[in-house]
Amino acid sequence: MNEKIFSLPVTTQISPYISLRQLDELGIVVISHPKVRAAVALQGAQLLAWQPSGAKPVIWLSANTPFKTGQAIRGGVLICWPWFGAIAQPSHGFVRTQPWCLTSHDEDENGVILTFTLKDNEQTYKRWPHAFTLIARFKLGVKCEIELESHGDYQATAALHTYFQIGDIAQIQVAGLGDSYIDKVAGGLPACQTGNLRFISQTDRVYNQPEALSLITDPALQRTLEVHHHHMSDVIAWNPGVELSCSMPDMTNDGYKTMVCVETGRVSRPLVAAGEQPAPLAVTLCSRKNT
Repeated sequence: MNEKIFSLPVTTQISPYISLRQLDELGIVVISHPKVRAAVALQGAQLLAWQPSGAKPVIWLSANTPFKTGQAIRGGVLICWPWFGAIAQPSHGFVRTQPWCLTSHDEDENGVILTFTLKDNEQTYKRWPHAFTLIARFKLGVKCEIELESHGDYQATAALHTYFQIGDIAQIQVAGLGDSYIDKVAGGLPACQTGNLRFISQTDRVYNQPEALSLITDPALQRTLEVHHHHMSDVIAWNPGVELSCSMPDMTNDGYKTMVCVETGRVSRPLVAAGEQPAPLAVTLCSRKNT
């Protein structure tokens, strides 16, 4: 899927390293830079790809996901807001299917910075009764830095729901999650673990005492992914397992084998935006080779 995005014809060359392209019904901002390749969909301001030069792709995107207006994209880095999960419809909030505006861009020898903005509109008021402005900034280079700023007066739960490309889910370990979590597969029961997380079957956990750094060790791809969480209260770990993966039309039957989600969240302590004080949520991603 990565190569498909980067081989799309250019519709508008925005700057030397930034272009606008079209994937079925969706506009995609594509970065082709000496230090990095990346792509962000205008729908949802959703990062679809990030690949530092010389590294394997870091972000997973389903081969079965549709690129249709108003339909959620399966994969990438999904901005869940103003709610996380299925507490209301659509699941994970409505901004993921809203058209965002690319409001600024910059580039230098180290990479590219993109800023996307979404404001309340007639469609959002049907889902949620608050005025808001969301700003999503992407600093894309050897590292990937994503920052979400929520402006307005309200509380909201949120997550930067990141799908990582991995070699084999059976070999993955995630460190830094802490011991206590809410087990959503078991209906929201509190639970504890000792040591690193391994994925044996369907996994959906909200860790509420995590460290600021999660480490995804991937022996098959011979790398470790660093997930630095900023302004979070929770880290969510998710893999659908075989049965759920087979039941999801926007995912291949074996899609669960090559992806894992480690998400930067504000679930147990909602974001609070007030007046001139925006509520931030951010993540920094790094990929390093195992030695």
